[in-house]
Amino acid sequence: MLRSLYSGISGLRVHQNMMDVTGNNIANVNTTGFKGSQTLFQDTLSQMLQGAGAPQAGAAGGTNPAQIGLGVRLAGIQTNFGQGAAQTTSRSLDMMIQGDGFFAVQNGNEQLYTRAGAFNFDASGALVTADGNFVLGWNAATGDVPVPPTGAPVPVTLPADVESYTVSPDGSFVGVLADGTKRTFAQIAMANFVNPGGLEKAGNSTYRATVNSGAVAIGTAGTGGFGALQSGALEMSNVDLGQEFTNLIIAQRGFQANTKVISTSDELLNDLVNLKR
Repeated sequence: MLRSLYSGISGLRVHQNMMDVTGNNIANVNTTGFKGSQTLFQDTLSQMLQGAGAPQAGAAGGTNPAQIGLGVRLAGIQTNFGQGAAQTTSRSLDMMIQGDGFFAVQNGNEQLYTRAGAFNFDASGALVTADGNFVLGWNAATGDVPVPPTGAPVPVTLPADVESYTVSPDGSFVGVLADGTKRTFAQIAMANFVNPGGLEKAGNSTYRATVNSGAVAIGTAGTGGFGALQSGALEMSNVDLGQEFTNLIIAQRGFQANTKVISTSDELLNDLVNLKR
């Protein structure tokens, strides 16, 4: 069989992957906290027709290797963790991370991470995401949360004695009690990784740690490389529609070009079969 036939087939596969990734980016253009992805291609192993030749002193010069490539493969799909635009909501429990980091949330026994900061207090007083995951941080039964907080993060809860509250840029919930006094009754935890690109998308705008993301680092907003929190705003998707539409054209043309390679290879094989008639 012609090598070009299989090269064309490999080109169809990877351009279909590119279309899938681009389509998913466009579908999530209005998803809160969504981070777009991009495809990376690389060539496959090349067949050696002739090896390189060393120069022969006084006799002949050196020769370069002659190789024929055998197609293309998907090298990887990278997530772009660049900052998304801010959408002002004026709702105190809508929070946006300005800079690096993630909100740590709990889904059953699993700890996940997200940039989507649309939170609510449920009927039991627990701070939860839109799909019911617990938002993690530190609580103070009495007095204020220590600075810096100590212990492992737990679900953030709203005490019954708090009549109103505000959210500070460091993720602290400052509550006003019935007698007018104030106290910091909770603080949201922030998470970060050495290699955020190594995180695995877990659905519902969440990520989970992997062996290549590095161990999770837990801290508070605005310290130690963690971004600050902006209350009353949400981070929108960082998908660039102009770039995605351009990628659609590139993927379509790449797909068409590879189908032409396959059809031309088929015509050559047909000519070969019909040589003797």
